[in-house]
Amino acid sequence: MGAFDGLIFWLRQYLPLYPPPALDKMRRGPNPGPLAGSNPLMIQFYTWEASHPDMSWWKHFENEVPVLAEMGITQVWLPPPNKAMVPRGQGYDAYDLWDLGEFDQKGTVPTRWGSKDELLQAIATAKANGIDVLIDAVLNHKLGADRRETFQAVPVDPNHRLRDIGPAREIEGWTAFDFPGRNGKYSSLKWTEEHFTGLDWDHRTKTNGIFKIVGGNHKGWSTWVDKENGNYDYLLGLDIDHRHPEVRKDILSWGTWVLETTGAMGFRLDAIKHMDKRFLIEFLKRARELKDRQNLFAVAEYWSANVESIKPYIRTFESLVTFFDVPLHHNFHEASKAGSQYDLRCILDNSVLKFRPGDSVTFVDNHDTQIGQTLESWVEDRFKLQAYALILLRQEGHPCVFYGDLYPNKECYTEKIATGLKLLLQARKKVAYGGQKDYFHDKNCIGFSREGGCVVLISNADDVEEFPPSHTIRMNVGKDNRGKTYRPLLEQAVAPDSVVANSEGLGEFTCVPGSLQVWVREDLMP
Repeated sequence: MGAFDGLIFWLRQYLPLYPPPALDKMRRGPNPGPLAGSNPLMIQFYTWEASHPDMSWWKHFENEVPVLAEMGITQVWLPPPNKAMVPRGQGYDAYDLWDLGEFDQKGTVPTRWGSKDELLQAIATAKANGIDVLIDAVLNHKLGADRRETFQAVPVDPNHRLRDIGPAREIEGWTAFDFPGRNGKYSSLKWTEEHFTGLDWDHRTKTNGIFKIVGGNHKGWSTWVDKENGNYDYLLGLDIDHRHPEVRKDILSWGTWVLETTGAMGFRLDAIKHMDKRFLIEFLKRARELKDRQNLFAVAEYWSANVESIKPYIRTFESLVTFFDVPLHHNFHEASKAGSQYDLRCILDNSVLKFRPGDSVTFVDNHDTQIGQTLESWVEDRFKLQAYALILLRQEGHPCVFYGDLYPNKECYTEKIATGLKLLLQARKKVAYGGQKDYFHDKNCIGFSREGGCVVLISNADDVEEFPPSHTIRMNVGKDNRGKTYRPLLEQAVAPDSVVANSEGLGEFTCVPGSLQVWVREDLMP
């Protein structure tokens, strides 16, 4: 990148100028459009400890493809398909990106999720059923090196990575990757310490810490990363230097290879706040040069509850990537903890969805927010369906459903939530269309209507004794729904059990305090 290009890149981050909304330029399924049954929808098809007792995970996914298609799923985010450092590794402990479960490495041929052949077959089945697949790309770090090397490194302050806390010294690190099982197939690059910027373990002194590799051609931490902790280039394991020519060539080649090999139509980018932004932009642009990938879908994990931290990334990435709406998720989490003390009128505030709906991939929970995980922020059951209604039945953003909330599992499954979620998915597929009117007037009960044929009421009242027996909101359902009868979708004791919109399109809709109710036009009931 020349000096002029560097200046333009810098200006793009700090000037208050935004590119067009990213979602408008992206494929969100084979046939997304305005007609009923075509609302695009993503699912994260795994939990952190996901496994199946009788088959590989890829085979499980393949078997579920028809069910997912019937639910209205148009995109599936699969776990990282690459070989991990241990046989049961989820793939975020990335050892070899080029091994999709094909080579005998790290004690196994298949990955935790299955073999390469099973992966390819599952994706082919998904495509045949109108579902696109997203590859989880773990490009920030590597783990599980084959050999140790000695080199110079400087210990840095974990809370301020630009501050050295000791002199340069020779350390011994696990930094050499030979990939003996793959033996140069697909890629001839063997990684050494020169391809990394830092690590967290000195084997010579058996010391943990953050060590910046120095000497030789090393340039230190990348400048084009998040400024948290002074510089947040280093996250874990062996931090990849995306400025190294061999690294760039290898990962850029992998990006196009993995799409062509698997038939996947996009990426979920892991941990982008720790990676060189310039490289990620090049990675996405290169992938979009492939046939049928000009509107490649990409969603980034930038983990921050502060939308102000995400704004510079939206400006920088030129509409090439969308962002998981972490601020909105944290609103849901806080609402689920606070109960009636949370003001529902503020539930969308300070989110990507409210600021830039065309860049927001909304979600309620994921593998990182599960109880016990490093980013634990689980949305409690008492507000889980309310949160899902806000992402599934509104017109803004691109929603992502979590496997853990939908499928039986030992980590986070609640049957009542799954039952309600399936009904919400049916409502999204059938009636979540058309104009939207918001009724965010009460601290403990808000609502909205969609002209496609549904009305949504959301309550967070804790104690029914402190509230009326039911919440009632008078809503307009649109002129095309005048005289139409609406009935409740969810099983609750509501009275009356039907509402007829008057000649002006108005009706009085109710829900039980502390709950969710979705009213659906009778002739369109799922």
